[in-house]
Amino acid sequence: MDITSPLWYICYLVVLIGMSGYGFHRLTIVYLYLKHRNDKPQPKELFRELPLVTIQLPVFNEMHVVDRLLDSVAALDYPKDKMQIQIIDDSTDETTAICEAGAARLRAMGFDAEMIHRDDRTGYKAGALENATPFAKGEYLFILDADFVPNADVLQKTIHYFTDEKVGLIQTRWGHLNRTYNVLTRVQAMFLDGHLELEQTARNRSGRFFTFNGTAGIWRKSCIEDAGGWEHDTLTEDMDLSYRAQLKGWRFVFLNDVETPAELPVDMDGFKSQQHRWTKGSIQVCKKVLPSILRSKVSLPIKMEAFAHLTSNFAYLALICLCFLIYPNLHTKIDLGKYGYYLINGSIFFFTTVSIVAFYLTSQKALRPGTWWKEIPYLPLLLALGIGMSVNNAKAVIEAIFNHQSAFVRTPKYGIDQKPRTDWKKSSYKAIKTLTPVVELLFGSFFLYVVIEAAMDAKFSSAILLLPFPIGFFYTSLSSLARMLPSRKVEVVKEMATVHTHDS
Repeated sequence: MDITSPLWYICYLVVLIGMSGYGFHRLTIVYLYLKHRNDKPQPKELFRELPLVTIQLPVFNEMHVVDRLLDSVAALDYPKDKMQIQIIDDSTDETTAICEAGAARLRAMGFDAEMIHRDDRTGYKAGALENATPFAKGEYLFILDADFVPNADVLQKTIHYFTDEKVGLIQTRWGHLNRTYNVLTRVQAMFLDGHLELEQTARNRSGRFFTFNGTAGIWRKSCIEDAGGWEHDTLTEDMDLSYRAQLKGWRFVFLNDVETPAELPVDMDGFKSQQHRWTKGSIQVCKKVLPSILRSKVSLPIKMEAFAHLTSNFAYLALICLCFLIYPNLHTKIDLGKYGYYLINGSIFFFTTVSIVAFYLTSQKALRPGTWWKEIPYLPLLLALGIGMSVNNAKAVIEAIFNHQSAFVRTPKYGIDQKPRTDWKKSSYKAIKTLTPVVELLFGSFFLYVVIEAAMDAKFSSAILLLPFPIGFFYTSLSSLARMLPSRKVEVVKEMATVHTHDS
C-alpha cells in the first residue's frame, strides 16, 4: 500500500479519535472531582466500643521492608486487645525467618500475632489472602502490603465508617515515602496521585464504581464472603473483588484525606513489572466483569464510566498503532484547508495532550497547594514515560486478550526512603530477561530519525510534538538494558536519571 494514500490518514485519525475519547474521559473525571471535592464522607456514627480488627500482611520475599512494616503496625494507635496481626508469608528466601522473628517479637510486646506460611504460591496474593481469612478473628480486615508504613492514627480515622452496615470497604489514599528520590519516583508519584486523588475521589463521591487498590484499605469480612471471596483467575484480585462486591450492592468509601505512605519502585525494571501486572490484570477483569456490569440495573452514566475505566488500558494498543501511523501521516498530501487542519489536529491535541496536563496538574494542586507549580517541569517527562511504557503495557494487554498465563511478579522494594543508602548493592533481586527493552530501543531509534527529518524539513511543530517519543522509548529501554548487562548485578543506586531533591 502506498504510504501516502489517504487511507493511512484515515487510520491515523481513527486511532487519535479513539485516544481522544480516553482524554475526554480524563476531563470528565476532573469535572466530577471539582464538583464533588467538598462532599467529604462522614461516618454514620461512632463505635461505642472499638471492634476487633485483623491486620493482614501478605508478604513474598520482602526481606528489606518487612521489619519496617511490623514496626509501623506495632505503633498503631489502637488497643492491643482489639488487634490480630496475620503475617501471611509465601516467601522462598530469608524473609520467612525475618517474619518468624517478627511475629515472636510482636507476641512478646503483647500482640495477638501469628505467621501463616505456605510452601507454594497457589493463587499468589489472592490465594494467600483466601488461605488466611478463615483464621481471621476480626470482622474487619486491614490489608497492608510489605512496602507500606501506615500512620499511627489510620484505624482511628477509618474504622467508624463501618457503623454503616452497608459499607463493605474503606480505602485510604497512598502516600509516597520516596517521592522525590529520583526522576522516576517523582513521575510515578504524579501518575498515582492522579489516580488516587482525582479518579478515586471523583468516582466514589459521584456514586460511580471505584476499586480497592490492593492495600491500605479495610474490608468487612462478610462483604468479601458475600461477593464470592478472593478469586485468583486475574492478576488484579483487588479490582475483581471490588466490582463483584459493588454489583452485590455494597457501598465503598474512599478517604482522600487519610494517607497511608508506601515506597515507590526506584528502578525501571520494578516499575515495568508492576505496570505489566496492573495492566494485564485490569484487562482480565474487564473480560470477566464488564458483561455483568452492562447487564446490571445500575444507571447508564455508571455503566459508561465503568466501561471507560475497565477498557482504558486498550489505549496502549492504540498508542502502538499510532507509532506506525505517524510517519506516513507526515508525508500524506491531503488538502484539509487551513481551518480544517487546525480544527481536526487542534481538537485531537487538546483531548490527547492538554487533557493529560490538566488532569495531573489538578491532582498536584489539590495535594500540594503551596508547591504544585514545582511539578510542572516534570509533566513533559510524565508524557514521555507514558509513551515509553506503551510497548511493555501493550504486551500485557495482548497477553490478557489471548489468555496467556503468567506469574504474579512482585515489585522489588528495598526499604528506600529519602535518605541515601549504600547497602542496596547486596540485593539478590535480578533483572527479568526480556526482549521488551530491545523493541523499545528500536522504537526510540525510529522516532529519533522521524524527529530529525521533521526538523530538517522545517516542520518544527511536528518535531517538538514528537520529541517525547524518542525520549520516552530511550529512557525505558536504556534503563532496563543497563541492568541486564551480564557483568552487572542489580544496583538501584545507579538508576538512570537519579536526581536527589529535598522539596516536599
